[in-house]
Amino acid sequence: MRVRNVQRHGEENIELQMTPMIDIVFQLLVFFIMTFKIVSPEGDFNIRMPKDAPSEARPSDPLMLPPIQVRLAANSDGTLAGITMGGRTLKTFGALHLAIREIVGDDRGPGSIAESTEVEFDCDYQLKFEYVIQAITAVSGYVRDNRIIKVIEKIKFKPPRRAPGG
Repeated sequence: MRVRNVQRHGEENIELQMTPMIDIVFQLLVFFIMTFKIVSPEGDFNIRMPKDAPSEARPSDPLMLPPIQVRLAANSDGTLAGITMGGRTLKTFGALHLAIREIVGDDRGPGSIAESTEVEFDCDYQLKFEYVIQAITAVSGYVRDNRIIKVIEKIKFKPPRRAPGG
């Protein structure tokens, strides 16, 4: 079954025009390059999850602060029971944010305290995930004048605490 009704002795040579195809490819390439906008990734945190067995790790830099310990306690239904940072009880995530900013200050950039400081979360096993995300948001940064100001980038977690008798 033939698609075309072409005779054998008068076959046509089909020649592809490559120049217009190359022109279109370059136009598309230029269009995509010119319209590409680089956006900072949302939720891109430097997070280290706990290993199977706890280990004693020593900081390699003697000037590096030990990790800031943040304890998130949960009620039996998974709601937040309390926030503790370094033995200090905090009522809200806003208070946690202010306490972190008191420690690291507003100095940013290479060699700053904020660059080398690490926060370690100690959460109850039954704590709902939304509270963990709010805590990460409170310590990681804030928005000022439509710019993201990073506070703490190094975040790690202790293995979750099991409920008593659980």
